[in-house]
Amino acid sequence: MNFLSKFRTFIILISMFVGLVLGQSAFIGSHSAVLIEPFLMIMLFGVFLQVDLGSLTKAFKNVKFASTGLIFNFIWTPLFAWFLADLFLTGSPDLQVGFLMLMVTPCTDWYIIFTGTAKGNVPLGAAQLPLNLVLQIVLLPVYLYIFAGSVVEIDMLLLLKSIVVVLLVPFVAAALFRWIYLGKLGPEKFENQVLRHNDNMQFLFLNLAVVAMFASQGEILLENPELLIQMLIPVLVFFAANLILGQLAGRLLGFSYEDTAALNMTTLARNSPLSLAIAVSAFPDNPLIALALVIGPLIELPVLVVISQILLGLRPNYKTFSLKKRKPEDT
Repeated sequence: MNFLSKFRTFIILISMFVGLVLGQSAFIGSHSAVLIEPFLMIMLFGVFLQVDLGSLTKAFKNVKFASTGLIFNFIWTPLFAWFLADLFLTGSPDLQVGFLMLMVTPCTDWYIIFTGTAKGNVPLGAAQLPLNLVLQIVLLPVYLYIFAGSVVEIDMLLLLKSIVVVLLVPFVAAALFRWIYLGKLGPEKFENQVLRHNDNMQFLFLNLAVVAMFASQGEILLENPELLIQMLIPVLVFFAANLILGQLAGRLLGFSYEDTAALNMTTLARNSPLSLAIAVSAFPDNPLIALALVIGPLIELPVLVVISQILLGLRPNYKTFSLKKRKPEDT
């Protein structure tokens, strides 16, 4: 992990503080909101730039792993997130929606870093990235309609328009950029000269968006510090339960330690930047939804660091569970 990877949470905290300080200026506070969406769109351009949609078929080469990850991310997790939101956040509709948006979008970037830290199967985990990205974009409005439609008023036309504008524009731009420069540079030079610096660019614009958000809406968080505590419990329960279930699934299905670690990280890490971009555009009158999606990574990143160490601790004694009955020994 490079410097930024090691200190992501700390840097995001600094960005929040800077935003709060800048927001004390009435001029900055009233005009910073217009910067959030452009910053996030540039960040998403970086996310899409690393995705080779032509490699979608690679995700299905290991059918057992791919199907297990899909069941976790797109069937179990939405249902479990809805249950946790209803259990812990029922008095805060906007936090419920923010929590749901956070949990139904699997990560498309830093889960690879944590998979490597835990000595997991990085290529296998990375192969799931395009599939997870496409499915979460398609299914996010469906999940919001099903699970959050009764919690807050959702303008589906505005939501779909936001998804098209906020996601489609950077997606098409990244696809064109990738197509042009891959042809000019070739895969190796494109990797070394472009993608090598891409993660830092994404993180830079994510932090610029956080600064802008807290400059415009940070006063709400200062007036309601309990929001962090409210989000803490359901997020921790989510990670603890899914870590255990992922370990059980991997061992029952006969996965190696490396594959099970990749499954854990693929099904635990969440895509808060993508959800944040949608929330800012689709729910302009519900700032707490976006704030919930900023609070999420503050909890998630240190938890993933701890989980990667837990997995390393499990590695020496890792054993799969056999579902087949043992045959009686011959006498």
